Amino acid sequence: MAQNTPPEDLMHYHAMAQDALRGVVKAALKRAASPEGLPGAHHFYITFKTHAPGVSGPPDLLAKYPDEMMIVLQNQFWDLAPGETFFSVTLKFGGEPKRLSIPYSAVTRFVDPSVQFGLEFEPPTEPGPPVVEAEKPEPAPASDEPKVVSLDQFRKK
Repeated sequence: MAQNTPPEDLMHYHAMAQDALRGVVKAALKRAASPEGLPGAHHFYITFKTHAPGVSGPPDLLAKYPDEMMIVLQNQFWDLAPGETFFSVTLKFGGEPKRLSIPYSAVTRFVDPSVQFGLEFEPPTEPGPPVVEAEKPEPAPASDEPKVVSLDQFRKK
């Protein structure tokens, strides 16, 4: 009996759906950052991977949460700035204001408990070490003309 293997999804629909749903998070944060702020009783619980690429904040704070951290945007948050690929916000931790910048790709959960709405995302994949292919050096030109050197092999991909 022959086994049927499912066709390979070369369109990557699952990844596209995850990105589209992260757009809901971005739109909600943009609404919260508007002059009107959060309407009614709406508030957000946002969980994110603290060591995902692009996450930034005070090292001592992020060290307390070696895997994931949940923040609450309800009454006391400042300078919420939702961008195209990440958002930044100032929150108080231990009575001190601290600024966090979080890429949408690092978000694993977004919940608005006031209306029982929630989204879960797959955690971001950790980037592996850069793959550098060995290139054969080109022979040096025999003339004294200026040399053009490509730095592509040294750039992070």
